[in-house]
Amino acid sequence: MDYQLLIAVGIGIAALLFMILKLRMQAFIALLIVCIIVGIIAGLPAEDVLNSIKNGMGGTLGFVATVVGLGALFGGLLEHSGGAQGLANYILKLAGEKNASWALMITGFIIAIPVFFDVAFIILIPIVYAIARKTKKSLLLYAIPLLAGLAITHSFIPPTPGPVAVADILGANLGWVIVFGFLTGIPAAIISGPMLGKHLSKKIKLDIPNTEVTNTSIDNPPNPIGIIGIIMFPIVFIVLKTVLLGDWFDQSQFPKAILYTITLLGHPFTALIMANLIAWYFLGIKRGVTRDDLLKISMKSFKPAGAIILLTGAGGAFKQILVDTKAGELLASSLQSSYIHPLLFAFIVAALIRVLQGSATTAMIAAAGITSPIIMAGDFSAAQIALFVISIASGATILSHVNDSGFWLVGQYLGMTEKQTFRSWTVMTTLIAITGVIMSLLLWYIF
Repeated sequence: MDYQLLIAVGIGIAALLFMILKLRMQAFIALLIVCIIVGIIAGLPAEDVLNSIKNGMGGTLGFVATVVGLGALFGGLLEHSGGAQGLANYILKLAGEKNASWALMITGFIIAIPVFFDVAFIILIPIVYAIARKTKKSLLLYAIPLLAGLAITHSFIPPTPGPVAVADILGANLGWVIVFGFLTGIPAAIISGPMLGKHLSKKIKLDIPNTEVTNTSIDNPPNPIGIIGIIMFPIVFIVLKTVLLGDWFDQSQFPKAILYTITLLGHPFTALIMANLIAWYFLGIKRGVTRDDLLKISMKSFKPAGAIILLTGAGGAFKQILVDTKAGELLASSLQSSYIHPLLFAFIVAALIRVLQGSATTAMIAAAGITSPIIMAGDFSAAQIALFVISIASGATILSHVNDSGFWLVGQYLGMTEKQTFRSWTVMTTLIAITGVIMSLLLWYIF
C-alpha cells in the first residue's frame, strides 16, 4: 500500500509538470486533474476523490479569496492615486543621490506590500531611468535594488498573494509570517539589492534603453507619510494581535473588551477592510475622485487577483487529496526518518518546481500542498510553521530564467540581452532564495 501511495504522488507530480511544461496547460486545471489522478491511483472511491477536491477548494478559498481580494483592491487605489511614485520621490529626496540605491530598495520593499510586482516595477522604472540619466552610472546600480525590494516583499510579506496562499494551506499564523518575512527580507534585500547592484554596475555598463517608458507622474501625489501609514496600518494590527494574544503575555491580565477589540481588529479581514476604507477616502474621495471612477478602479484591480485565487484553491485541493489518501502521512514519516531538515525539504521542493515551470506562485502553492501533510503530522510551533512559509517562498524565488515572465519583463524594460539578464536578474533571485533559506534555518533555532 505504501508503494502504491508513493507511486500515486510520483505520477501526480510528473503529470503536473508535463501538463504545465509540455502541454502549456493553465496550472489551475492541471492541479485539479492531478488531484483526480492521485486519488484514483491511491485507491480512493470516486465520490471521495471529488469530495476531497471540493473540500480542499472550499476550505482554502474562504480565507485566501477574501485577503487577496482586499489586498488587490487596496493596491489598485494606491496605484491610481500616484502614491507609489510620490512615496518613491519622497524617499529619494530624503536619502539623496549618493544613497539612491538604498532608497530605491526601501521604496520597492514598501510599495510591493499592496501592489503586484510587475505593476509596481512598471510604475517605478521611470524614476530609475531619471536617476541613471542624471548620474551617468549603470542602470543596474539603481534597478537591482528596486527589483530586490519588490521581489522580496512579493514573496515573503503578506498581504501579497503568494505568502497568504501558502500560509493558509499550511495553517500558518499571518502575524508570524509577517514578522519572519521582515526579519528574513531585510538582510536578503541588502545583499541582493544595493550590494549586488554596486558589484554588477562595475561589471555591466547598462545605459537607458531606447524603449524607455513614459513617466506618467501625477502632479499632486498623496502625502508620502500618509501612504506609509495606510500601507503599514493592516500589518501593525495583524502583528499586534499575534504578539498580544500569543504565548508572550498572560491574556487574563487584559480586560475582555480589550481582548475582543484586538481579536477583531487584528484579523486580516478586518485590518484590510479598514485599510481599504481609509484608502478609499484619503486616496479617492478627498482627492476628488468620483464614486463611479472609484468603482471602475476597484473592478479593474480584481482582474489579476482572480487567477491567483483560483490557482490557490486548486493548491488547497491538491493538499486535501494528499491528506485524504494518507500519502502525506507516508511522506511525513519518510522525512522524519531521514537526515534532511524539514525546512530544507520544503525549500528544495519549491525550488525544483520553480526551476522547471517558471511561475513562483505556482511553485509556492504546489510546494505548500506537498509540505502541508508533513506539518499536520509533526509537532511544530506557530513560529516554526510560519518559517515553512518563508522557506517555500525562498525556494520559489530561486533561479528565475527563460520560463519565467519576470525574466523577460525585467530584460525588456532595462534593455538587457539574455546573457545580461542571467548575470543580473537571475543572480539576484538566487541570492534572495539562498539568503532566505539560511535566515529561516537560523530563526528556526531561535524561535
